[in-house]
Amino acid sequence: MSVGRLEITSRKPFANGESFGDVGPYEQLDGTVYFTVDPVNPVNERVADLRLAPRSNTGEIHFYSDFRILKPVDQEKGNGRLFFDILNRGRGPCLRNFNNAPDLAPDEPLQAGNGFLMRQGYTVAWCGWQHDAPDVPGVLRLYPPEARNPDGSRITGKLVVTFVPNEPIKQQFLSDRNHRPYPANNLEDWDSVMTVQESEDGPEQVIPREEWRFAREGNGQVVPDAGYVYKASGFEPGKVYQVIYSTTGAPIVGTGLLATRELASFLRHGAEADGNPCAANLEYAYSFGSSQSGRFLRDLLYYGLNYDEQGRRVFDGLIPHVAGAKHGEFNQRFAQPSSQASRSPNNLFPYSDLEQTDPVTGETDGVLVRSAAQGPLPMIMYTYTSSEYWGGGGALVHIDLSGTKDMEIPDEVRVYHFGGAQHPLGTSYLRDSDPGNGSRGQQPFNCLDYRPLLRAALLNLDRWVTDGAEAPASQYPRLDNGTAADPENVSAALKRIPGVNTPEPMRRFNRLDFGPEPGVATNVPVIVGEPYPLLVPSVDEDCNEQAGIRLPLAMVPLATHTGWNLRHAEIGGEGQILSSGGATGGTLAGSTIPFPATRAERENSGDPRLSIEERYASREDYLDKIRESAEELARQGYVLGEDVELLVSQAGDHYDELTARVGQAQAADN
Repeated sequence: MSVGRLEITSRKPFANGESFGDVGPYEQLDGTVYFTVDPVNPVNERVADLRLAPRSNTGEIHFYSDFRILKPVDQEKGNGRLFFDILNRGRGPCLRNFNNAPDLAPDEPLQAGNGFLMRQGYTVAWCGWQHDAPDVPGVLRLYPPEARNPDGSRITGKLVVTFVPNEPIKQQFLSDRNHRPYPANNLEDWDSVMTVQESEDGPEQVIPREEWRFAREGNGQVVPDAGYVYKASGFEPGKVYQVIYSTTGAPIVGTGLLATRELASFLRHGAEADGNPCAANLEYAYSFGSSQSGRFLRDLLYYGLNYDEQGRRVFDGLIPHVAGAKHGEFNQRFAQPSSQASRSPNNLFPYSDLEQTDPVTGETDGVLVRSAAQGPLPMIMYTYTSSEYWGGGGALVHIDLSGTKDMEIPDEVRVYHFGGAQHPLGTSYLRDSDPGNGSRGQQPFNCLDYRPLLRAALLNLDRWVTDGAEAPASQYPRLDNGTAADPENVSAALKRIPGVNTPEPMRRFNRLDFGPEPGVATNVPVIVGEPYPLLVPSVDEDCNEQAGIRLPLAMVPLATHTGWNLRHAEIGGEGQILSSGGATGGTLAGSTIPFPATRAERENSGDPRLSIEERYASREDYLDKIRESAEELARQGYVLGEDVELLVSQAGDHYDELTARVGQAQAADN
């Protein structure tokens, strides 16, 4: 067993002892799991720098992680399924995405929300996989070994940190979202370089070295600090800054992939005598990851790490959610797993599951090539939103690298595009700013809530794995039916809406050359090559997307919904595509652009879209159409019957919010 010891430090009732249907109450276990892995086992050979880790007397490598488990108190009442939730920056996304639980501070008690996963009987587990997760109570992290030179000395090398301020600042922490930085190894290193760009693909201008330093403000003074950069004249909002510098100390970041694999395998197969709290109760294992952690699952498959050291398949099914075609900085020397930078391993080839050859570089690869060579593939459901097509290379998953042909999808894979939705969960009311990260868009943020689609996807995945019941058909943009389109054509349609601008420049993936050695960059910064094709979902006469699974709010619309938004002048970089996370390449916020309230408003503004009052005779008429749409999705298997009423209720709230404008508009017309 690669789990040497699982140490439970806390055991308590979950959700104040609430009972969940026939399953009953749950308990929460927290603690530390200690790993022992074999660096020469072929299944581990793709983990960068693993063979440079210090070894025990028996030749093994040791590291440890935080873990958390939610399990039925009476495990016999569970469903025998492990739901392994891949942490996103040290926090688990599944309770928000499946249980509609609130977004809480990491040190607040977990909440059950609607209890969906518990009512189904799942055992839910989390494992720290990210070495640089911040020291915040409730955040789970990995404690990896550090790679060493053959003489035992620490490794030194270069890295690039990228950031985009949303407000004027003078100092910047050298990490994403206050994660642990790689400290500069020489505060007076004049070989360090800082550049600035107007946009992520714009020309780079070098900022003179004497204009900035490794320092921060403290007690009214500027003090040296290896984890910060300081510029007296300030960093401008909306501009893209890169810092290229040297650091010392190379944690083996890819052991986070091994930690995930081995804890999941242990919970499935480990004996009670070995300290497994779930012994003999888990027959199947599924994994879910959202955004960063969805990309993590793509990389786990790409590196062939869904089979453990004993040759057993670990996850029978996976849902990499809103990952797009991206990978991540999860298995490289000096990796920054939280970074979303475009010019990073996040955007590296390959993108499609099946093998293909890049016509420019000649490189041949596919995401599932290694996994398929090991044994039976798991069942995989990729779930995307419009944001992944406009900002995450989504079309490269299923359209070839020439951009002219639809690719085959493996039998074990489904691709579900959530038409018109945005990357993060939709907002419950219309707003154009996020106080949490200081961002502001030119349009209100997207309001589509795709969680009912995820709940159905999970139950469909379970039936697919356990009973062989085919999952509902893939739904995504295709060239052969005209639903995958040139973004310029889609932009031209959207620009007919008064007050709407579209992304300029478009966000494209480029060919990137980090050098010949996998996992160890020798080209720092990376050499940027030719762009890959960009295709996005086509739109109808209302500028709503035609392809994919369309939620009732998109099928029976009161607005145009997009997966992108543009930066407001207030936060700088006006008109550039709006990213989250404070870095170039970040995930996209979407838009909900309401229809005109009245015919008079439409005619006065020149809006080509019919007004709300011209579309629906009454609230009842509108909700009848919403119900028809929701029931049809349930019949097709894309939502659960229990969520039909929720979808109708959400639509009613949306109608009330937008039709309040009708009265305002009519008053203005009079």
